[in-house]
Amino acid sequence: MGVVTGKGLGELIRERYGVRATVLILAILILANLANTMAEFAGAAAAFEIFGIPRFLSVPLTAGFVAWLVIQGTYARVERVFLIASALYLLYVISAFLATPPWGEVLRQTIRPSFHMDQDYLLMVITLVGTTITPWMQFYVQSSTVDKGLRWKEYKYARLDVILGAFVATGVAYFIIVACAATLHAHGVRIETAADAARALEPFAGRYASLFFALGLLNASIFSAAVLPLSTAYAACEALGWTTGVDRRPAEAPGFFAIYLAMIGMGAATILWPDLPLIPIMFFSQTLNGILLPFILVIVLQLINDREVMGAAVNSPLVNLIGWGTAFLMSALTILLLITSIL
Repeated sequence: MGVVTGKGLGELIRERYGVRATVLILAILILANLANTMAEFAGAAAAFEIFGIPRFLSVPLTAGFVAWLVIQGTYARVERVFLIASALYLLYVISAFLATPPWGEVLRQTIRPSFHMDQDYLLMVITLVGTTITPWMQFYVQSSTVDKGLRWKEYKYARLDVILGAFVATGVAYFIIVACAATLHAHGVRIETAADAARALEPFAGRYASLFFALGLLNASIFSAAVLPLSTAYAACEALGWTTGVDRRPAEAPGFFAIYLAMIGMGAATILWPDLPLIPIMFFSQTLNGILLPFILVIVLQLINDREVMGAAVNSPLVNLIGWGTAFLMSALTILLLITSIL
């Protein structure tokens, strides 16, 4: 949609559904993104605490860094930093191999997954999907495509970029699950903080696995603490018709950078509250993502199949099957969670 229309998702929603619906969607998205931004600063604080650095020092430093990165950078420079940071996710893969899991059993359970109707299981499935296919990501991917000025002749490269990114992200998540299953779960370790998780890996997988866990968590948190407010700024400004763009100066797009800084400031300030539980904040913010995901997917699928918007570039039947199937599955999981909660 970004390549064909040259518009971000927020702008297309305003044009297709009107101002009132856009304001409602935007308000829900901003609240969800604020919770997610808090979660990312919680992750950074938890990772720094593994190294003995208190949140009162680490959170302001993280906030200052992500604010400087976008305000002082060009899109190409910011993207290069993100790409370099993404390479560090390979640390999770190394941690999984250092944990020496029973690979035969891992492969069997990969091919033959289980499903349970209890509340905790459904909550975890929704949360896992919510942290992998996030609502804010739908806005960010399209807005960044527009911001880079990609045209139809470059579309195949943009599409390949997204597909490779999806496989890498899913692969990293897979190895995180393997590493935790082979160490923490196998030894009945309960996790209350991120430091517990990192230290629990040490006796079973060596001190380097613990170090990799901490660095991976820190990198993921700082990376997302920059992207989430950026996604929010894109969505809000597109919906309101304001100027956007990382390549612009603050004077050229004051609303864009004001929203970006406000999200960082509120997200970081909340985490400085004494004794705030970091792990539950990280967990339930992603649960909220999973619950909101079907609504965003339905809007995206309606837009992508609208010939007035997309012309001949509407979805193929196969892609529609996958897209609507995902939306239906997430809706069904949310309803099942609601039913099990009531019962």
